[in-house]
Amino acid sequence: MSLTASRRLLREYRAAAAGASSSGTAEEDLISIAPTSESDLFHWTGVIRGIAGTPYEGGRWKIDITVPATYPLHPPEIKFRMRICHPNISFSTGEVCLDILNNHWSPSWTLESACRAVVALLDAPEPDSPLNVDAANVLRAGDVEGYASLVRYYTCKYAMGDVD
Repeated sequence: MSLTASRRLLREYRAAAAGASSSGTAEEDLISIAPTSESDLFHWTGVIRGIAGTPYEGGRWKIDITVPATYPLHPPEIKFRMRICHPNISFSTGEVCLDILNNHWSPSWTLESACRAVVALLDAPEPDSPLNVDAANVLRAGDVEGYASLVRYYTCKYAMGDVD
């Protein structure tokens, strides 16, 4: 593994641990991430919580973060380990379609900031580049209320219980 990537991930791990021990804002409480083990900084897991006032409110989803050896020059792969209804997230694989996780990645992004972008995506779906065509079609048809109802249903069904 790359020494540069390892050093960067160690700094991010220390920052995440320090942030978890301090009292955070409501926005900071939406994300918690950590390496799966201290000996493997290239695989992280975490939890993303739904934003209050959205159909995702109250939901908690486990995520996997796989970091390439070329990090921070190349983006991590973030996948949901639990089902989530969103136009830009595959319902079956958990893959996330987000430009900063692909061709708009910058080394200035961190794992935490990438996760924040995923949380922001929950509240601002892009139905024109869907991985979940069904959810995207509901939005494209202009049925925002139907979409919100669908999201709430799947949030209650899959993300309201214990994520551990």
